[in-house]
Amino acid sequence: MAKSPVKYLVFDIESVADGDLIAKVVYGGEAGLSGDEALQRYRAELVAKQGNDFVPHTFHVPVSVVVGKLDKDLNLIDLVALDEPKFRPHVITDHFWRGWLGYQKPTLVSFNGRSFDLPVMELAAFRFGLSLPIWFNVGDKTYQQNRNRYNLESHLDLHDVLTNYSACRFNGGLNLVAQLLGKPGKMDVSGFMVQDLFIENRIDEINNYCRCDVLDTYFVFLRVALLMGWIDLNREQEIVRHTKKWLEERAPETPAFASYLERWQDWVNPW
Repeated sequence: MAKSPVKYLVFDIESVADGDLIAKVVYGGEAGLSGDEALQRYRAELVAKQGNDFVPHTFHVPVSVVVGKLDKDLNLIDLVALDEPKFRPHVITDHFWRGWLGYQKPTLVSFNGRSFDLPVMELAAFRFGLSLPIWFNVGDKTYQQNRNRYNLESHLDLHDVLTNYSACRFNGGLNLVAQLLGKPGKMDVSGFMVQDLFIENRIDEINNYCRCDVLDTYFVFLRVALLMGWIDLNREQEIVRHTKKWLEERAPETPAFASYLERWQDWVNPW
């Protein structure tokens, strides 16, 4: 088999809560309670209890997964939304895991994906009856297992790097580190809006938001690669310039890229 040109998969997911599951698990299948009603009630209860209505990840299914494919030199090859334009959760899940295997197990790159994105995708595989023996390589030595927190060849969580594996809180999240680099960070959509956008069938907006998050994650990854000594500053800035041109060429056909470029600022080099 020819070696895959894809060395890294930078990814982000957007997911929504399953109201029918909430009705069964949280409310014990209460007679006459629909999934939509259960979701509405549960969200209200969460606001009263914790100050926000974010439903735990165990009730979620993915509705958007965007993946940026990088080569070994960290150049962006492609950026795709899985199962576009149908965005079926079971197909999205299958394409994500089958793509990782098909590209010969490239390193997954995320921002805080270890605490949310990957657990959602693993549980989705469980829900939809997918077998992932290569990912769940529990028979290998601990440090070689793909799900080992410190196996950076398998999954590089940038949040882990920047918090010294959760030794400190990272207030501001991806939005903060992206803006440190002059990139847009959060724009017109935020994660807490995804559930309502989905209810309103505004799937394109969800996917555009996810695309922009992947771009932010990619540029943060480049700076982390510099931080860790994989590349130098000149090389990082060269890749950034090349990627901006790549986005400009595709912006007429991809509204998310056009919006991203409108808010683009160049990082100010203090040296």
